Amino acid sequence: MSDDTAAAATSHAVEPSAAEAVRKRPRPGERRVQILQALAEMLQQPGAERITTAALAARLDVSEAALYRHFASKAQMFEGLIEFIESSVFTLVNQITERAEGHGPQQARQLVTVLLQFAEKNPGMTRVMVGDALVFEHERLQQRMNQFFDKFESALRQCLRPAADAHGSATPTVDAQVAASVLTAFSVGRLQRFARSGFRRAPSEQLERSLALML
Repeated sequence: MSDDTAAAATSHAVEPSAAEAVRKRPRPGERRVQILQALAEMLQQPGAERITTAALAARLDVSEAALYRHFASKAQMFEGLIEFIESSVFTLVNQITERAEGHGPQQARQLVTVLLQFAEKNPGMTRVMVGDALVFEHERLQQRMNQFFDKFESALRQCLRPAADAHGSATPTVDAQVAASVLTAFSVGRLQRFARSGFRRAPSEQLERSLALML
């Protein structure tokens, strides 16, 4: 990081204590991450259905103009959170589905588990995932989260299709599609309950027994 001014960095007249007090600028991209972290933390608080840029700026002790130097709009900030959700969850989903070991139902269990565990560790993100934080925001944000769950359901369907075929189903594609839809609806329900209980009802509560009933 560089000092606020070149003079402060090079002048021999500055006392050591004063030099240490000079505020450092964030590294490139660091402030952007700080903004997203603060937004996610604020979404964990009660009554956080609608967060203003003024409140976010106050939390970071910066001006609203400083926020807009890194994001063109509040919608773009939420897009940053959605990108983090997509990257975090689907990196794990891809690792699970690409493994040779494990049959379809076992992989499906793992997919649901990683999704719910991610939400449990990131309560603020859960409000984004279920749409509570997006009610007053741009419609495209909710559409993007809808696409996220469509993609998740597709991954479940691909896991379950070979198992349905192996069991001699006359309609393996339909069976896999129905099972994937049920598991996705269950997952979304657990996320909604988690958010609306004020994060008291953990998504992973009795998860193994619940999945055993469905699979």
